[in-house]
Amino acid sequence: MDIKVPDIGDFSDVPVIEVLVTPGAVVRAEDPLITLETDKATMEVPSPVDGTIVSVSVAVGDTVSQGSVIAVAEVAEVAEAAPAAEEPAPVAEQPAVPEVTEPATAGSDDDGLRATPLVRRLARELDVDLTAVSGSGIKARVTKQDLLAHYERGLAPAGTAVGAGIPAIPEVDFAKFGPVRRVPLSRIKRLSGPHLHRSWLNVPHVTHADEADITDLDAYRRELDEDARADGYRVTLLSFLLKAAAASLRQYPELNSSLAGEELVLKDYVHIGVAVDTPDGLVVPVVRDVDRKGILELSRDLADLSTRARDGKLSATDLQGATFTISSLGGIGGTHFTPIVNAPEVAILGVVRSTMAPVWDGEGFVPRLMLPLCLSYDHRVVDGALAARFTAHLAHLAGDVRRLVL
Repeated sequence: MDIKVPDIGDFSDVPVIEVLVTPGAVVRAEDPLITLETDKATMEVPSPVDGTIVSVSVAVGDTVSQGSVIAVAEVAEVAEAAPAAEEPAPVAEQPAVPEVTEPATAGSDDDGLRATPLVRRLARELDVDLTAVSGSGIKARVTKQDLLAHYERGLAPAGTAVGAGIPAIPEVDFAKFGPVRRVPLSRIKRLSGPHLHRSWLNVPHVTHADEADITDLDAYRRELDEDARADGYRVTLLSFLLKAAAASLRQYPELNSSLAGEELVLKDYVHIGVAVDTPDGLVVPVVRDVDRKGILELSRDLADLSTRARDGKLSATDLQGATFTISSLGGIGGTHFTPIVNAPEVAILGVVRSTMAPVWDGEGFVPRLMLPLCLSYDHRVVDGALAARFTAHLAHLAGDVRRLVL
């Protein structure tokens, strides 16, 4: 059977960065065959069946899309079901492992430059002249790593796009002052860095801070969490914040939008990205239809996404479609911070560790569990008054868990 690239979301012409099998390899279902790298994450394409690899159709540097054939396999179940012959049937000659050569699809245009469509698109977004980038790939092909390294060195030419006119940070020979060590950035940080830089330069950021009294909510959460542990998952504060944020986004739809020229794209769905800390850096998987789910279902979704994020098993579709993002540092600490808007979204909620504080109830000070909220927003779409109303509404919902079901 032909093994093809499955649904990988809206991505096409995705570069192959690793080929993990060769002809003759015995694989089981879900064993990785190749690794792809999009502009948001890396992903492995698994084998859909148990069997033996007959031939491999791609090499490192090729680009593939959904439906592209990546290998041919003899399926184990089919082979076992075949009737035995008196003499073994002749075996077709196995194709030799192809030499790693420059693929036709690698994007060698009339300009003579070798780069994949993905690299060319990223170069346009960063306003980098690819002819000025030294390629380290096959036949001097410019890889994404070459492009990002060039960009980070501040060699992008001046222009009118992102980063134009910003002086480069001068390089320093730190070894002059003492011993140094150089370690490569993780793949996630190499990919997310330019995106964060682009968002910071394009979006006029403002951050609004508020507090939510979550004393009663946390008591209820602990009850639910105790029952959930028996079923193998946890009920965390983040599930309640997702629900409160979804209700607030429905109340104030401008924060659930994107700016497109002189128009505002208002989205009639609520998909919320959740920043997850992994050994290689932050990734932001997306919880879909948050406004239509209950606390327990959201808790199970979060547990599944967090586990797959840390294991590097997220798919491309897991990372797409967010309308709003939550970044929680509650498990680590802090008092406040300024999260960067994940453009083209227009707002992001940052939360840190809750603390007990004396709160005046009209007659005296009482201990209450207070949660700091930090809302960063795109000031072209959201003004200060709207941001304050949105955050106050969210805090109001978090202050009384009964309101989340209204």
